[in-house]
Amino acid sequence: MRPIQFSVTMERQAILPIWRGNPMLRNVMLGLTAGAAGTVALNIVTYLDMAVRGRPSSGVPAQIVDTAAKKAEISLTSEDEDDDVLQARESGIGALLGFVNGLGIGALYGMLRPLMAGVPQPLAGVGLGIAAMAGSDVPATALGVTDPREWTKDSWISDIVPHMAYGLVVALVFDAYKDRR
Repeated sequence: MRPIQFSVTMERQAILPIWRGNPMLRNVMLGLTAGAAGTVALNIVTYLDMAVRGRPSSGVPAQIVDTAAKKAEISLTSEDEDDDVLQARESGIGALLGFVNGLGIGALYGMLRPLMAGVPQPLAGVGLGIAAMAGSDVPATALGVTDPREWTKDSWISDIVPHMAYGLVVALVFDAYKDRR
């Protein structure tokens, strides 16, 4: 019996016409890429803060998942799974929601940035950081998981600094690649 041989050749030329022929798709994909880079920056700054200050990771994303699932009357475990499985699942889904937030805001930025050509890059970065922060803090507040009015100065810094890093990296990466062909 002869082994089956697969040969896949993907020429750069085969993909690029899709991007060139559809500037909106190209900008959305660039926005997704920039959003991914920004999400990595946010995570690096967050973990660096945890390492330097010795603070634990936030439980808020998992609490958002727990609260939302309870309100929607959705069980995240089967009858034979214990609380450890539930906590792991809530933590994983909470982290995934952070990626959805970061990638989604990046994609949205990709669609909107061409309409905001006159907005300076640093200002766009701050706006993106605020949008990302709102994307995580508004649902948490609406679900009653947290109340920003009760946050300490350190809590605000732990939230603002990584989100500003996210926003600035998204703006830098998008603008660095937007005119490349």
